[in-house]
Amino acid sequence: MTLLVLWRHGQTEWNAAGRIQGQTDTALSEVGVEQAAESAPRVAALRPSVLIASDLRRAATTAAALAAVSGLAVTHDPRLRERGFGEWEGLDHDEVGARWPEAFARWKHGEEVGDAGVEEIEAVAKRMVEALQETVAAAGPDAVIVAATHGAAARFATVSLLGWPLEQAPRMGALHNCHRTHLRYHPLRGWMLEAHNLP
Repeated sequence: MTLLVLWRHGQTEWNAAGRIQGQTDTALSEVGVEQAAESAPRVAALRPSVLIASDLRRAATTAAALAAVSGLAVTHDPRLRERGFGEWEGLDHDEVGARWPEAFARWKHGEEVGDAGVEEIEAVAKRMVEALQETVAAAGPDAVIVAATHGAAARFATVSLLGWPLEQAPRMGALHNCHRTHLRYHPLRGWMLEAHNLP
């Protein structure tokens, strides 16, 4: 069976400061670089055959750490980017809550924001799933695919692949920096959740 590993990037300075990143192209912090270097050998132990990544620096740099220890080439796909957060990007939660209280409340409840140029949940899930399914189909049976991506995007992709309502994504819990979600694909049963938030 195919194993799909959704691997969140290492920490950035904005992560540490609680700022919303979205598609702003932030770099890994020193801590994030160390996290990627420590996590990469554990991911390499899964014997991946395919390595893809978001083209944003924080995910691409995380993927490069795995490439360095596995010898795999990285393919970058912008469809694996984080959810776009429009005008919220660069702001912390208190700032967003003060300026967009109703939209912020909807976001905290896992609902569509509908304001400030924030990307719709369905749009994120659709582009993520398209990219992942194309990769799975090209890789063939029994492949081990690692996708270096982002927290919210990974959760939306997970629930969508599993056939769960997208509203369930927040109930999975946040995917921590350089942690992983593992999904198995069975030709008869479809996608199955094997693990979430593995270090």
